[in-house]
Amino acid sequence: MLVVSLGGSPSQRSRSGVLLERSQRWLQAQGVEVVSYQVRDFPAEDLLHARFDSPKVIDLLQQIENADGLLIATPVYKASFSGALKTVLDLLPERALAHKVVLPMATGGSIAHMLAVDYALKPVLSALKAQEMLHGIFAVDSQIAYGEGSAQAQLVPELEQRLNESLELFFSAMARRPKPIDPNLLNERLLSARWSI
Repeated sequence: MLVVSLGGSPSQRSRSGVLLERSQRWLQAQGVEVVSYQVRDFPAEDLLHARFDSPKVIDLLQQIENADGLLIATPVYKASFSGALKTVLDLLPERALAHKVVLPMATGGSIAHMLAVDYALKPVLSALKAQEMLHGIFAVDSQIAYGEGSAQAQLVPELEQRLNESLELFFSAMARRPKPIDPNLLNERLLSARWSI
């Protein structure tokens, strides 16, 4: 299995990034390959000028095409997900998430921002035709403590449990999803089938 991880924070250190790192480690322990992207990895000029032919955007799109699932995490700013993440998503074609399982995650300063996942992020992911969208995870910033030095960041037990449960559902959903049929194989089957009228 292959999963693409997309982080929406423009900051080097972010709580939404911590959720992605934890998720990546959990999935890798299950034998899943994870390819990670952060919005700050994309050249700003390519995003601002909507360069669909940007090498980094093309690379992301190719990885998504081959992926079984997408993990996406963002901080919440002004009751919505990050603008930098929106510019990346705007460069994806309409059916970019067809046949994909998506787990959206967000972090914010207070519980008042909790609905940003459902009312801001999920509609955009739905427009990209995600096959299966799992219930999103929202974490209040105070539930994630950055590690000092080489120490790992810490999640409060309730958040850690929710994250693990969501990752189990994500893993199961990817395992059971129908695989798209190769058009060449379908054409061959149609040509070699015996028809009766």
